[in-house]
Amino acid sequence: MLRILGSESKLCDGVSRRDLLQIGGLGTLGLNVADWFGLRETQAATTGQPSSFGKAKACILVFLTGSPPQHETFDPKPLAAAEIQGEMGAISSSVPGLSLCEGIPQHSRIMDRVTVVRSMTHPFPLHGVGYVTSAMPMTSAELNSLPRDTRQRPYIGSVVDYLDEQKSGNAISRMPRNVGLPWLFGSRSGKYGTGSSKRLSGPYASFLGAGYDPIWTDFDGKGTRVVPKLNADTQTEKIYDPFGGVEPGGRFGLGDACQLPEGMTRKRFDVRRSLLQQFDRARTSLDAHQNVRVFNKHQRRAYSLLTTNEMRNAIDIQREPAGVRAQYGMTLFGQSLLAARRLVEAGSRFVSVYWDPFGLFGASCWDTHSNHFPRLKDYLLPVYDESFPNFILDLDERGLLDETAVLCISEHGRTPKIDSGPKGAARHHWSRAYSAVYAGGGFARGKVVGRTDSIAGDVETTPVSPKDVLATTFHLLGIDPHTTLPDHAGQPQPIAGDGRIRHELIG
Repeated sequence: MLRILGSESKLCDGVSRRDLLQIGGLGTLGLNVADWFGLRETQAATTGQPSSFGKAKACILVFLTGSPPQHETFDPKPLAAAEIQGEMGAISSSVPGLSLCEGIPQHSRIMDRVTVVRSMTHPFPLHGVGYVTSAMPMTSAELNSLPRDTRQRPYIGSVVDYLDEQKSGNAISRMPRNVGLPWLFGSRSGKYGTGSSKRLSGPYASFLGAGYDPIWTDFDGKGTRVVPKLNADTQTEKIYDPFGGVEPGGRFGLGDACQLPEGMTRKRFDVRRSLLQQFDRARTSLDAHQNVRVFNKHQRRAYSLLTTNEMRNAIDIQREPAGVRAQYGMTLFGQSLLAARRLVEAGSRFVSVYWDPFGLFGASCWDTHSNHFPRLKDYLLPVYDESFPNFILDLDERGLLDETAVLCISEHGRTPKIDSGPKGAARHHWSRAYSAVYAGGGFARGKVVGRTDSIAGDVETTPVSPKDVLATTFHLLGIDPHTTLPDHAGQPQPIAGDGRIRHELIG
């Protein structure tokens, strides 16, 4: 057996270079490729669909990990008691009757361009990206640290990538269809990052195979600001969190796994690739085997990522005018949104931006079990309010918003009653009622969906589940949400679970 590129490191789609560029017997090739890419084509039926079907050419998913409070964002309760309302009041917005928390004043300018859903709800007040971004019917604390468990379901971006590829006849796309920013999810966390035996579940392809995981970027840049402590009672570490501020010279690049091996020049790589092609041509009798064709396709995809500049150019935010970068905010969150816009402009189909744990676990997250108001006032809300509205306005001014669906979501909400025990107060996990924002790509403009009770604790009208959002997003992307894909056992699994299209969200 002759190995080309003797490296065990993983590509950014989860497939090792050894696996992609190894020359060996058909049995070995067939086994690996069948596991990764052997699922049969499943296409969405398009007959009889309403005009909103397929209106979105692309989707940008913005995930605020840890869960923002509905009270201090899109569902303030200024008439409630102090232990419910908290320290922040309400302001009006560009949509008559729609009030916002005073901590996000710049959002008041864009409410006529988005749909706010105040009636998001589900039964699991747990962290679990996988549950709200896939067809998983349930979640648990255990599953949240088991990204490759067979009970997981494919990430929405992975489903889009897979089905688009099948529809195209397995053609290699010019740009990766499924990209994640700013780095491999959870990889910079003190608890779940590199070196930890645990991993955060969520944006993975599950039974579709690791080849359909998002292609992750990486970010090289130092944080410039110490953010308020996650736990004001016990935390002693100072966290220079890039989500709170970054140096202007910070750059996105392909993850380490997407680089040529150390010491491998482009010329040397091409020579090895030519040798591999000669072996492939000598085995033409095997080319009729579907697994070999699929293997070669992913071989070409790997080579493209390693040797071409299209994706590198798209994520090169240094190409943007300084004024545009400043409008987005010189934070990792703002610059990630800017890179997402550039990726969509370059042709990527599904781009995810994660406000991700950094350093001491939770240091950059919205999981305010203590120090709630200082973190909101001095860090989380100002960063979010600087970047997200300007991102929406920029998409709109460039003519991209109407054809790009934007989902700004999280796992759940936070408790109606404030816990005054921890220093800085706290709101804990709450999934019975919370808020989310949707825009572009067929989502309605200037609309409020649903209503909660007087303390934002329960939904009173129009409950919307995360699975409904999946179904609606698939619909807008031109994918029938009733499509099924075979799981590990060959059983058909609906890509949106029990979700249904919510026309209340559609313009």
